[in-house]
Amino acid sequence: MNSQNFNSNHVLQSGYFHKTLRKWQSTNILVEASNFIYPLFLHENDDAYEEIPSLPNIYRLGLSKLKNYLEPMVNDGLTCVLLFGVIESDSLKDEIGSFADNENSSVIRAIPKLKEWFPELLIACDVCLCAYTIHGHCGVFNKTKYASIDSCLNREKSVERIAQVALAFAKAGADVVAPSDMMDGRIDAIRNILRENNMLNSVSVMSYSTKFSSAFYGPFRDAAKSAPAFGDRRCYQLPSGSTGLAIRASERDVEEGADILMVKPCMSYLDIVKELKREFPHHPLAVYHVSGEYAMIWHGAKANAFDLRMILIEIIHSFRRAGADIIISYYTPLILKWIKENKFNLN
Repeated sequence: MNSQNFNSNHVLQSGYFHKTLRKWQSTNILVEASNFIYPLFLHENDDAYEEIPSLPNIYRLGLSKLKNYLEPMVNDGLTCVLLFGVIESDSLKDEIGSFADNENSSVIRAIPKLKEWFPELLIACDVCLCAYTIHGHCGVFNKTKYASIDSCLNREKSVERIAQVALAFAKAGADVVAPSDMMDGRIDAIRNILRENNMLNSVSVMSYSTKFSSAFYGPFRDAAKSAPAFGDRRCYQLPSGSTGLAIRASERDVEEGADILMVKPCMSYLDIVKELKREFPHHPLAVYHVSGEYAMIWHGAKANAFDLRMILIEIIHSFRRAGADIIISYYTPLILKWIKENKFNLN
């Protein structure tokens, strides 16, 4: 077969080249350490160690703090992290998010270090522009004077930038690139640029395929310093009431070659999780237990409204029951400890 004519969407090895990816391809309803991904906020300042007020017990970390912070979690069974860059200085932000794929960015510098410190850890990188752009949106605009978000976002330029950033992460050593921007066509663009660089079968694409516009994202935008400078993201994130668009968005990304699908947020969208698992049973399905969901549970437990461990056992099992194979959660360190101590079961 002529390699030029080969459909890159038919490359399956990107979905199982790493042992954690192979576990995600296995179907069961148990809750195991390998089901969890821990999100990390990597600060541009290497010595940063900042607790995030709206996300209690979660930190923005500099590179010098990262190894000691992660080591206990890896010892407890952590198999995957999801990296987010945090830019404090507006001088590093511009219209197109140039610093996202700069060799001095916190994410690109952290990837090889994580590989050195924790060789078995699967390294996933969130791919978006919002934390790196002066306007705080997930794409590139046609103009510097914005008439409106929906009329000024340039899909082609946005997708091109997203693919460039994904490639930079892959070249730095990322095992998984996870585009969260929700621009149409970005999975195809990422797969193509990986193919052009002979990396198609060694980098997995985990798509934020069904990402809703949600009030649950507030603490994250504080953590990543990525809140929009104006407007909102409703013209490119999905309307919360739509089942049809939720299915079509994931269907689009399956057709473009995504290795892994995702629903975000998850607690209010378990009907969508169930539906997507029914529609695409052969794709690993992730859910993102997002910042607002984390904070809501945390503060409820602090107010003695319920027991934190017991309610998390119930919630996490509901994710698995609905069809989630992978759970991205800020509660991962606690859950890993409880699993290790055999304290995370329904009995």
